[in-house]
Amino acid sequence: MVSKVHSVGLTGLSSFMVEVEADIAGTKFKFDMVGLPDAAVNEAKERVEAAIKNSGYAFPYGHITVNLAPADVRKAGSVYDMPIFIALLIAIRQLKFPHEKCAFIGELSLSGEVRRIDGVLPMTIEARQSGMERIFVPWENAKEASVVSGIEVYPVKNMRQLVSFLQGKEEATLAPVEPFDFSAVAAKARLLPDFAEVRGQQHAKRALEVAAAGGHNVLMSGPPGSGKSMLAKRLPSILPDLTFEEALETTKIYSVAGALDPEEGLIVRRPFRSPHHTVSSAGLSGGGTVPRPGEISLAHNGVLFLDELPEFSRSSMETMRQPIEDGKITISRASGALTYPCAVMLVAAMNPCPCGYLGHPTKKCTCSPAAAQRYLARVSGPLLDRIDIQIEVPPVDFEALAKKESKEETSAEIKARVDAARKIQTERFAGTGVTCNAKMTERQIEEFCALTDDCRKLLSAIFDKLGLSARAYNKILKLSRTLADLAGDKNINTDHISEAIRYRNLDRRIFKQ
Repeated sequence: MVSKVHSVGLTGLSSFMVEVEADIAGTKFKFDMVGLPDAAVNEAKERVEAAIKNSGYAFPYGHITVNLAPADVRKAGSVYDMPIFIALLIAIRQLKFPHEKCAFIGELSLSGEVRRIDGVLPMTIEARQSGMERIFVPWENAKEASVVSGIEVYPVKNMRQLVSFLQGKEEATLAPVEPFDFSAVAAKARLLPDFAEVRGQQHAKRALEVAAAGGHNVLMSGPPGSGKSMLAKRLPSILPDLTFEEALETTKIYSVAGALDPEEGLIVRRPFRSPHHTVSSAGLSGGGTVPRPGEISLAHNGVLFLDELPEFSRSSMETMRQPIEDGKITISRASGALTYPCAVMLVAAMNPCPCGYLGHPTKKCTCSPAAAQRYLARVSGPLLDRIDIQIEVPPVDFEALAKKESKEETSAEIKARVDAARKIQTERFAGTGVTCNAKMTERQIEEFCALTDDCRKLLSAIFDKLGLSARAYNKILKLSRTLADLAGDKNINTDHISEAIRYRNLDRRIFKQ
């Protein structure tokens, strides 16, 4: 008898429906798996055989053929254990054919327990879009799968429980669908570090506010202990709340990477990723035999913070050049090419020289001018050109630290201004796919960043003096547009242009040298 059940496969962030067919013929035992299975899928034969026996069912003997259709698409991972188990029991009539519009995904232990798998969220979305009414998933993946509405999610602990449910002998627990809860976002945001804890550094705070308002990349340069890392870690507290679509997109990446907390069905706050400078290019961009998301994709819709930027390898830094501009990264391997989204805010920090004290008001720098220049040159011009805001973060003086009565602005106060500016941008770019000023296209720059004669004269003088590139020129226009939005101004004026130019600090330093 030939049996057939539905399952779901995964390639990168893309899922596809799989029909698991089982046929048993003859009396000589043989177990064949066809349909382009990888090593993990092929090993399902041993796992499923032991799971069937240890769950108290008779394992079929004869020539067993399991086909995973479509046969021309490679199948990877251990997600097919559960559907193969069910298909074999149906083939030997130990189980009646289940509800036709249901899918099974899950890895089995030798005892028949169902183990957690990666990528359940995109697979559940695919099952719903393909007309499935039910999906059976590992118990530990229930919260993740139940985020998807329009399909019944059944969490399974072991195969005896599942078979009993399919036979109508035992009720399985239906995981409740959990809609996106904006109150949960607000509650988690309150747990983030607050800008009120940072004394002084008003210029740096203003720069980060502008960055958050327009989605701009930032580079902070300053001596050790000036508060660069402290400022960066508080940036998520002033970013706009995730929308449901952004939360779903981000959660899919974490699901595929196996980095999703089982207790957290949906990621409800913007990611903040801070890889160490020893991270490899593959760790940053993604990779592996079956390419998995790297740090830049795990920071999608959030912040990628690179502390001590010049200490990162040249290859790691250059890997980021195109992805931070395009908002996506393609990883090519012999098995194929996969594309992951990576719309991130890049925030980097660095010392001004190897010893860290170049330009310090009280501590003497021990580096030669040539050593300081070599250190700065570790950050390539093309990468620097893609960073909108470049500022110096000076050391904080004693008075600013010791003032007990000084009241610093809270993250909530700054976020209110950021949200107001982002609302203007949302209305401006409605229906275009662009979400913030930093992502404006050339045509949108022409339309929304029109300059007065005074603004044009100011930019012309600065462009020649600093030797700016065309990309840097566009960055200044985008920054000026964000500054105008923060001020509630419809048009860009010379004040906005002047402030935007002040945020190109390293361009000025390179010119001086």
